[in-house]
Amino acid sequence: MKDFPNTPAKGCGDTPILKERGQREVFCGLTGIIWLHRKMQDAFFLVVGSRTCAHLLQSAAGVMIFAEPRFGTAILEEKDLAGLADANDELDREVERLLSRRPDIKQLFLVGSCPSEVIKLDLSRAAERLSERYLPDVRVVNFSGSGIETTFTQGEDTCLAAMVPNLPHSDERSLLVAGALPDVVEDQMRDLLSKMGIENVQVLPAANAASERGIGPNTVFALAQPFLGETHAELIRRGCRHITAPFPFGAQGTTAWLRAIATEFGVPDDLFEQVTAAPRARAEKAIAAHAQDLNGKSVFFFPDSQLEIPLARFLSNECGMNAIEIGAPYIQKSIVGADLDLIPEGPTLSEGQDVDLQLDRARAARPDITVCGLGLANPLEAEGLTTKWAIELVFTPVHFYEQAGDLAGLFSRPMRRKAAIKAFHPNRMEAAE
Repeated sequence: MKDFPNTPAKGCGDTPILKERGQREVFCGLTGIIWLHRKMQDAFFLVVGSRTCAHLLQSAAGVMIFAEPRFGTAILEEKDLAGLADANDELDREVERLLSRRPDIKQLFLVGSCPSEVIKLDLSRAAERLSERYLPDVRVVNFSGSGIETTFTQGEDTCLAAMVPNLPHSDERSLLVAGALPDVVEDQMRDLLSKMGIENVQVLPAANAASERGIGPNTVFALAQPFLGETHAELIRRGCRHITAPFPFGAQGTTAWLRAIATEFGVPDDLFEQVTAAPRARAEKAIAAHAQDLNGKSVFFFPDSQLEIPLARFLSNECGMNAIEIGAPYIQKSIVGADLDLIPEGPTLSEGQDVDLQLDRARAARPDITVCGLGLANPLEAEGLTTKWAIELVFTPVHFYEQAGDLAGLFSRPMRRKAAIKAFHPNRMEAAE
């Protein structure tokens, strides 16, 4: 492939997958609200959960108590959990109070949590009931953000999947890009597509309900995030067609993602090169500045964000790193297969997790950098392993050309920090190792 000059002779597409089903280290799926509420300007996310859910959202989002964010928590008290109160009546009352105070809300999401799911509170039926009451002014939708069986990025997936059935029907030829992106990154993407002559572009989620357009059999969609398995299935169900491509991480991944769309819409090769040449050159230069610290180094991925496979492709092909193990919560080849084919054969592919067994493999491998969740990072650092928080890769703008250098920098900085500490405190590093 010309977009991937370092294409391996044999990739990981046919590599056997080690499937583990044991104790897992996961972060709460409610986390997705933190970036979704910023993206969707007329939406409100009402979590039906405990005080712990409320504390998580406030602390993770950094929202002061007197601010008016686009999320909140309908707190389940002891009487709700014990079945001494009608939770549906109380929920209706809270929704009425919220909507009377916030007339700007046009989309209300009832978000399930571990407590609401444990007591079997049927929020989907509640959403239907409340939609009948408040439509057309407010659309009420339910999705689950529970961390009982999911990883933290699936909160966005279940949210977008719940939105797809409500999108109107259209036979118009269009491109839909699924996955929440920071506004500046989305603007860059739209600018590149517009310069290629691709104008009928919509994104999911849209900034507001009024800007949503229809989808149908003439809609093709590209995923901007690799964790949108349910959203992918819902769009297929609506008759849309998926454009398969590597994910837009790094110069090569971004070029391949854009080329797949350009091919679908008949963009001439010379126009494509004209539009992408300059930003691609900038991205390659920015990556090269960090790759000198990463080339030849090893990386080990614990399953956390579902970004692991595209990131492993980026680090292997564009930064010269050697992936020892690539762990992902779920591996759906219809979504990440293009990236798997481009990762050089050799690493272990693992799906799911048995955390003790995986920790044993990481300790035995002694990788140069380990990508893992917050709960594992500090203990591994204490054992002398350099780590990168997986959640930082979700909260940092890392897609497309202009962010490619920042993405590489997220991995090179820990390496530089370790080298600097070792230079000043060699005895301390030796003790840790």
